[in-house]
Amino acid sequence: MEFTEAYKQTGPCCFSPNSRYVAVANDYRLVIRDTFSFQVVQLFSCLDKISYIEWALDSEYILCGLYKKPMIQAWSLTQPEWTCKIDEGPAGISYARWSPDSRHILTTSEFQLRLTVWSLLNTACVHVQWPKHGSKGVAFNQDGKFAAICTRRDCKDYVNLLSCQSWEIMGSFAVDTLDLADLEWSPDDSSIVVWDSPLEYKVLIYSPDGRCLFKYQAYECGLGVKTVSWSPCGQFLAIGSYDQMLRVLNHLTWKTFAEFLHLSTVRAPCSAAIFKEIDEPLQLDMSELSLDENFMPSNYDASEGYISVRYEVMELPVAFPFQKPPADKPNPKQGVGLLAWSKDSQYICTRNDSMPTALWIWDMRRLEVAAILVQKEPIRAAVWDPTCTRLLLCTGSSHLYMWTPSGAFCVCNPLPGFSISDLKWNIDGSCLLLKDKDAFCCATVPSLPESSDYSSDD
Repeated sequence: MEFTEAYKQTGPCCFSPNSRYVAVANDYRLVIRDTFSFQVVQLFSCLDKISYIEWALDSEYILCGLYKKPMIQAWSLTQPEWTCKIDEGPAGISYARWSPDSRHILTTSEFQLRLTVWSLLNTACVHVQWPKHGSKGVAFNQDGKFAAICTRRDCKDYVNLLSCQSWEIMGSFAVDTLDLADLEWSPDDSSIVVWDSPLEYKVLIYSPDGRCLFKYQAYECGLGVKTVSWSPCGQFLAIGSYDQMLRVLNHLTWKTFAEFLHLSTVRAPCSAAIFKEIDEPLQLDMSELSLDENFMPSNYDASEGYISVRYEVMELPVAFPFQKPPADKPNPKQGVGLLAWSKDSQYICTRNDSMPTALWIWDMRRLEVAAILVQKEPIRAAVWDPTCTRLLLCTGSSHLYMWTPSGAFCVCNPLPGFSISDLKWNIDGSCLLLKDKDAFCCATVPSLPESSDYSSDD
């Protein structure tokens, strides 16, 4: 892997959908860099500090959320002189998003009073009263023709279907939830999954015309659903729960065909490879050298020399660090808080928040755990390569961690003092964006060979 130099950032950073640009928030300035040369191609000045940025799907426009103001500003890369400012006045703005046609912006006011669709073509706007959530509760189908928007009125939750051409309500139906948490279209647009708040375990599958196809409830009298995700192929629906279990439903009968439990101790028989991150000090005598402190790499320890890390394959049984959440505090750190599918839908990775240093990788073909990665620090983020079966994760250290079906290995970031707290792929899987607290860099990732021979200490 090759790394760029570090660049300053004070907020969100993201690739454009066409992978040509990377947008970076730097206080009130929006910096657009070319992903090949990393030269600045556009620089826009906003009216306040940027809290949120989002690209339009055609990569021509980009919006900035100035939530402290609160207002939205949008910019055009092809017409730098063009500007757009959206201000809801006393109603405020809590969130903004693009429509799939890249010519409309949807904003949600404070206290969920209304959702407004703003047109960039004719300055017209459409209002939807009483949206359920600010940043959640809105989903577009795959071809971008319809939007499903959750609303709440008369103490009941509804799903409204809007046409993304006329923005007229095509239909509306009530859903059987106490307090709807979110919804998501299936990849084939044949159904919509809706799930309840953690206080009630309830997952509902609806057809777009409002028919309830299936109601799933794994248990009662306990905290319920925490994460939900469709597989890219659309055949599986994964549900992560507070009871530390991952359940997978099939799209034909909507029955559970797999249940995976995150055990605190793994014993034989188990065919999974368990990789544990360990330190590997490299004893280098640097006493004769006189170096500036700023020159020292981020992985240098004065008492032990250079610190390298690698994975070691553990022998069974293996016990994982377990954190029991306090019973008297809200939002307990337990249950499946991270859940992500691989591109080919064969693997799914999960993190049980009670064991934040362990990442579980499950094989959907064999219906068993394929590998477990045990880190020294809690896992911050884990993302699949959008083009192949390759998983990268970070823990807030200076290292990247990678897993493929052939093995796992660690990569050291050569930038001094750079701790990787978040990471994002571009759409073609050729570049990776790495974020530190106040800086970011990018790394080019080589494509995987047909038969990978990675080892745990590469």
